[in-house]
Amino acid sequence: MNTFGRSFRCTTFGESHGPALGVVIDGCPPGLLLSAKDIQPLLDRRRPGHGPLASPRAETDQVEILSGIFEGRTTGTPLAMIIWNREARPSDYDALRDIYRPGHADFTYLAKYGTRDHRGGGRSSGRETVARVAAGAVAMRILAEAGISITGSVDEIHGVADPAMQEEEIRRAMAEGDSVGGLITVIAKGCPPGLGDPVFCKLDALIAGALMGIGGVKGIEIGDGFAAARMRGSEHNDQMISTGFLSNHSGGILGGISTGADIVVRIGVKPTPSIRKPQQTVTVDGKETVVRIEGRHDPCIVPRVLPVAEAMLSLVLADALIEQEKYRVFLPMRKKRDFSKGAAHEN
Repeated sequence: MNTFGRSFRCTTFGESHGPALGVVIDGCPPGLLLSAKDIQPLLDRRRPGHGPLASPRAETDQVEILSGIFEGRTTGTPLAMIIWNREARPSDYDALRDIYRPGHADFTYLAKYGTRDHRGGGRSSGRETVARVAAGAVAMRILAEAGISITGSVDEIHGVADPAMQEEEIRRAMAEGDSVGGLITVIAKGCPPGLGDPVFCKLDALIAGALMGIGGVKGIEIGDGFAAARMRGSEHNDQMISTGFLSNHSGGILGGISTGADIVVRIGVKPTPSIRKPQQTVTVDGKETVVRIEGRHDPCIVPRVLPVAEAMLSLVLADALIEQEKYRVFLPMRKKRDFSKGAAHEN
């Protein structure tokens, strides 16, 4: 599937070393003030070529909006955006045409489709995420109108939490021809209660699917996550008083529906699979060989995954927010309940 969302639907296209990548958004509300200047900052954070610790592929990642905007506002019709590949070098991958790269999707793509794009992995490349980020920037504009903000941070690099030491950890791996991964936290603030659906479209399930769909992400926690398995109910339950919750162990979601507290998500990102160290592998014909992957690669993709994670959380929440609008006409009809006397009493 290359389409994400229910009411706010994003279809991405393009390959790492093809002419361009892009996204078509269907379901963007009309009247939203939007320009390339709202989208470009997030793309700039994701793009390669930032300093000696990132891939030297010098893409400018300048977004072009092709449709869906008139006189500075969205029209409600499909919003199409494109980012041209300026620094593609497919010849760098000629030697890998018939070799499975360890840790990559070469083997699985061939098993599924019977063919594969060996030029940097095609759609399985991290370059694919540029289109997601462009769509996420639009989603952030929608969320901002509702008072919702998305922030993220890098918590650890290869187990190192001290930001001053994280760069050194990346440099050490790079010098050894290796790579490292890390942990990221993304938080949504200002999210109203009531977003998401029970059973099959739980908000936490949608978030988990969205963030696990980012290449390189191998684990996710919402709220206390796996730590909850080592807690008692009396510790983990978010008790309530008249002014709100006393804690947020649930990460802002109960029963698949937002509580109004911060939505807190943590993901684990694996080490970049493209490394210069010799690795055992096989050719497409099953012959054993040893491969060393040269070229332009990040020794750590975690900093560049951060804006992608923010974008994907934004896409889920924007979609849920638009879905919730379907209930707005009915919500005022509900009878209010008075919890001040203990048991609920209808007014």
